[in-house]
Amino acid sequence: MSLRPLLPALLSTALLAPVPAYAAAAGGPGDGIETARTTRQLAPGIRLESYDRLETDRWLRIDELVADLDPRGGVRAEYLGTGGATGPVTLAEAAARYRPGPGRRVVAAVNGDFFDIRATGAPLGPGIGSGRLLHSASPGPGGGAAVGFGPDGTGRLLRLGLDGTVTLPGGRAYPLAGYNAAKPPAQGYAVYTADWGGTRLPALGSGQAVELRDGKVVSTGPARAARPAPGTTVLTARGAAQAAALAALRPGDEVAVTARPLPAPGPPPVTALGGRGTLVAAGTPLNHDGEANDASAPRTAVGLSRDGRRLSLVTVDGRQRDSGGLTLTALGALMHRIGAHEALNLDGGGSTTLLAAHPGAAALTLENSPSDGHQRPVPNGLVLTAPAGPGPLAGFRVEPAGGATRLFPGLTRTLTATAYDTTLAPATATPRWSTDRGRIGPDGVYRAARPGPATVRVSAGPGAATATTAGASRGAPAAGDGTGRGPAGATVPGAASAPLGGPPAQTAAGAGGTPEGVLRLDVLGPLAGLRAVPGRIGLERREEGAGFALTGYDAQGAAAPVEPRDLTLSYDRTRWRVAEDGRGGFTVTALVPQAAGKLTATVKATGATTELALGVGSVAAPLAGFEDAAGWTGPGAAPAEGHPGAGLALEARSGAAATPPRPLPVPELTRALSLWVGGDGSGARPAVELAGADGVPLTLRGPAADWTGWREVRLPVPAGAEQPLRVTRLSAAPGSRPGRLLLDTLTATTPPTGPAAPAAARPDPVVGTAAQAAARPWRFAAGPAAAGGGTELVLTGTERAPFLHRGVRFLPLDTGRRTLDRGAGLARMRALRQALDAAAREPGTAALAVVLPYAPDTLDRKEAALLAQRLAEFRRTTGKNAAVITLGAPRFTAGRAEGVLTVAAPRTGRTLFGADAFAAPGRDWLSVAPPQP
Repeated sequence: MSLRPLLPALLSTALLAPVPAYAAAAGGPGDGIETARTTRQLAPGIRLESYDRLETDRWLRIDELVADLDPRGGVRAEYLGTGGATGPVTLAEAAARYRPGPGRRVVAAVNGDFFDIRATGAPLGPGIGSGRLLHSASPGPGGGAAVGFGPDGTGRLLRLGLDGTVTLPGGRAYPLAGYNAAKPPAQGYAVYTADWGGTRLPALGSGQAVELRDGKVVSTGPARAARPAPGTTVLTARGAAQAAALAALRPGDEVAVTARPLPAPGPPPVTALGGRGTLVAAGTPLNHDGEANDASAPRTAVGLSRDGRRLSLVTVDGRQRDSGGLTLTALGALMHRIGAHEALNLDGGGSTTLLAAHPGAAALTLENSPSDGHQRPVPNGLVLTAPAGPGPLAGFRVEPAGGATRLFPGLTRTLTATAYDTTLAPATATPRWSTDRGRIGPDGVYRAARPGPATVRVSAGPGAATATTAGASRGAPAAGDGTGRGPAGATVPGAASAPLGGPPAQTAAGAGGTPEGVLRLDVLGPLAGLRAVPGRIGLERREEGAGFALTGYDAQGAAAPVEPRDLTLSYDRTRWRVAEDGRGGFTVTALVPQAAGKLTATVKATGATTELALGVGSVAAPLAGFEDAAGWTGPGAAPAEGHPGAGLALEARSGAAATPPRPLPVPELTRALSLWVGGDGSGARPAVELAGADGVPLTLRGPAADWTGWREVRLPVPAGAEQPLRVTRLSAAPGSRPGRLLLDTLTATTPPTGPAAPAAARPDPVVGTAAQAAARPWRFAAGPAAAGGGTELVLTGTERAPFLHRGVRFLPLDTGRRTLDRGAGLARMRALRQALDAAAREPGTAALAVVLPYAPDTLDRKEAALLAQRLAEFRRTTGKNAAVITLGAPRFTAGRAEGVLTVAAPRTGRTLFGADAFAAPGRDWLSVAPPQP
């Protein structure tokens, strides 16, 4: 991607979310740097650390729950099952079903053990809950590895075997080989009870089973898949002798079954959860290089301190542009760095899920981003519980609608106040609002006055109750699938997060020690522009909906969302339904199957308007007809007869592919690609390979061509694909035998959208004439032209080292390699940090100018956002100026966001800059004269 078109938007949105100061980019031990961190207290003794990192070859998003396990009944780690559901459920559903006992509440949860995902859905490792054996480990990987917690709450890693017997009539006792095990032993006896966590019992083939109640046989026969009823034990057997012994049983026969966990080492734990792969042992991270499961993936892990009292539950997102996941070896190194003396790998991949509570909230919030795009049903997990009170009112958590703490003069922001007690559990109190600037009503609606900071306070109204009234003995309600944290630097414009740091950041003691909540708002300059995000919405069918928000900008490019109460919307109500989404935005729903139109939004107070293009239905947009098949190059590709006319033949073998003679851009709202395929019955699979934003590859694979003749195949585009997309090549995977596919007519299916007018582009005040640039104290130029004409230096893109000239520190950054190419992005961000540090401490430096040679697709969106973030933070904290100058761009552009100037100097002609690094506050420090035609 090109950095230049993105910088204004990124600069205007990156500052909406809480970020560390620019100088705090350095991370802990390791190759990368930490780019953002938030801390939230969940309950006394439990906090959530969420942080993002840039490594040499990937971005990472990590969540770490840190709990101080308390032997006096404070924080506890407990086994989380499905709450009686017949098989796996989402972690949110399991947490909602969980009953922590009187006076306790659910505070957080993570997914647990690996499970038999393609068959029974039951956990593969051992499990103990409330001191009771729930299931034993299945044969295979894992070997009974588990994390356990004793009666005093302390944790340890251990292995859990099974110690049990089956005593048949006559007194003959046999070893018990499985207890609610997902995969029964190849030979021996196994039992299943109402604690069984799967959807159905495992297949036993010709095995026998008997049902027991109160130690007596109630029925016999072939093993069945039905779950055992409460109070019933199903005894199964594999192996000829064992099956014959069960077949000989009759109703009324007495059969005794005993089962208990066999721990090694130490006594049986009260709680235990299985895992697979020790990450840290005795303070040493282990090396898993070369193992089958050591690929980069989403991860969940549990770590413990040496004394077992400090618990770390960690999730690492993976298989996403914003987070590439970790190998087992790297996960072990991470757990060791954060202080784990021993650590165990839990189930990862699409199962990786972490939920946590906000102060005063009964519901848990999804904190990470599951790689499936939603919470995957899982059979178990670990839940953290804590005392729920009752305690006296301690304060209020104050949140703005949509999380946005910015707004414009004359506009509003809706605030909510959630009361919590001294344990951070829900409390009941009537909020009473006040502010030092602007106005706020009893309903929590704040109306801004003049630009500048504003402080809103909320305290308990007269007669307010102060005792905890909710969450004392109930599980937390189900959490939604929305994440609690967006990608660092990839915030949707106007959708900022509220300050996260827990109650200390948002509460304070008022007069006389009265509990209160505090929120600081930033009133920007007057609204100068309005934009819909996104700018176009395409729906596929009637009654389908999609969301949008309206974002405003002031003259310096600072952004904030505009709330529905401040807007009027105009649209065709016979075709569309538009409703507020409760988060500061809107949802538009199609009322007809096929239509195109637009929505116009107007700010009531200022009259500023913008348009949003709308569409529903589908149209076919041709991408390639293969009349130019001879220009498609690659091994195994050749022109051929099409359907009809010209087509492309492609050998179905490894490495065979066809690259188009020119880029094939895919329309932005495309839902699917269609391709005519001439099959030969070989089972070969056609594929369309795409590149998304930042060059991220995406492959759409078609069905096995087990037919002969022509057939049109439809290849859906995943909803999360990063736009814009372009076709990079076509390929074919071999089938059951060598084959050859014929291809023709590649089209995109996309909804139609109406003719929404783009926002009017006004020249930025920084753009002027050569005379205006010459009036500045000194001048420099960008372009291939030699110095002269009164300029003191020329930026050509060949500069390598930072330099200081008349109050401006210039930082050339090499854009020759992509962000994640052998640490290129990491090197650029380290160079930026050094330059920012130097510019901040030098009295003679008043501005920093980052110089970037134009290089499409080198800086990905997250690196561009991080660059924007750091520059805006530098400007805000130091009062010094900042700019980004891109050299060799296709055309001249200039603008600003968060007060940071952005100028793209074209590859032809000379762009002239007039500079005054020490310009008076409120005045631009640059004047830019674009090249003359």
